[in-house]
Amino acid sequence: MQSDQLIKKAGLSLTESRKLILDIFISSPAALSHHDIENLMPEGFDRVTVYRTLQTFVQKGIIHQVPTTDNTTLYALCKEECQSGHHHDNHVHFICTSCQTTNCLEEVTVPLVRLPKGFELKKAAMVIEGICDTCNN
Repeated sequence: MQSDQLIKKAGLSLTESRKLILDIFISSPAALSHHDIENLMPEGFDRVTVYRTLQTFVQKGIIHQVPTTDNTTLYALCKEECQSGHHHDNHVHFICTSCQTTNCLEEVTVPLVRLPKGFELKKAAMVIEGICDTCNN
């Protein structure tokens, strides 16, 4: 799906900054930081606009936050099942220790965790570190 269709499907107005930022996610095979996105935007784009757009995209189920081992925030494009306020991102996130990229492994799901009585699961995330297929070849 193209960026303008995703933005409209989420019930958002189509702006140039939203389209540019979403195009960056669509073309990126790896998760991105706020800083990565700023560096890929044309000169003169406001940091606050990028930050607000990322937060809006997370809230609307367009992108999701990716857990990292150093507590930085990365973002990745959601699968089509995600929607406003409800993410289906229960897949494993893989961090390459060689090239430092973080990839969503959609085909590898986070295992079901059975918690003791009285505990309530809100969100589960799994991060695996290793060498990616690009660096391994």
